[in-house]
Amino acid sequence: MWNDIYYFIMVPMVYIAFATFALGILFKFAVVAFSPGIKGKLGAYPRRLPRPLGVVKEAFAVPVAFRKSKVFWFFIVAYHLSFALLVIGHLELIDEFAALQVIPHQVFLGAGWVGIVLMVSTLYFLFRRFRYPYNAISVPEDYLILILLFFALFFGSHMNLASRHLDFMFDVSKMRDYLQSLIALRPVLPEDIVSSYHNIMLALHVLFANLFLMLFPFGKMVHSVFAFCTLNLKRK
Repeated sequence: MWNDIYYFIMVPMVYIAFATFALGILFKFAVVAFSPGIKGKLGAYPRRLPRPLGVVKEAFAVPVAFRKSKVFWFFIVAYHLSFALLVIGHLELIDEFAALQVIPHQVFLGAGWVGIVLMVSTLYFLFRRFRYPYNAISVPEDYLILILLFFALFFGSHMNLASRHLDFMFDVSKMRDYLQSLIALRPVLPEDIVSSYHNIMLALHVLFANLFLMLFPFGKMVHSVFAFCTLNLKRK
């Protein structure tokens, strides 16, 4: 029975999660595209920079958050920088990219600190939602998606740290075989991935990541997909 559950999490559920994510994002784009236009302009003043530079500055430096709370700004920047490194790490888990090894490093980048920073940042965002006035504008999905993200990060970081500091041998080549087989729509679960004790952590990591992906298009985090469009609209 465990093998069936494990296989479902590692193969069919991954396809279901990515299909839900992609269709959900397309649905959100359709909702935006077919919504009635806004009369007037939403431009924010004063404009100290031309539109492209202003959009880039607001997206990456987040000056609005800096003026509101230095602590909030710190966690926003730390979270987004770490998340970018996490995406790079997962790309390297799929295949080798010579351009990403300009500075030679072990997969993942950051020696385990990327996951720790992301977990701490996610907990900050979660507990911040329990405080007034943020709790007044939060709905259950806002808490749920942060909890799912935290557990996906927790189990992923557990494997990364165990491979660096304990006896857990994280076989990157076997993981590449598994991920590339998923992409090729010919899924294979290598024996080394199925049998290891620590790979219970892998199943839990993938389970929570799947649930996070399925919920993402329908929560507030989807704002990240529309961030540049929104910032551009504000400067029209």
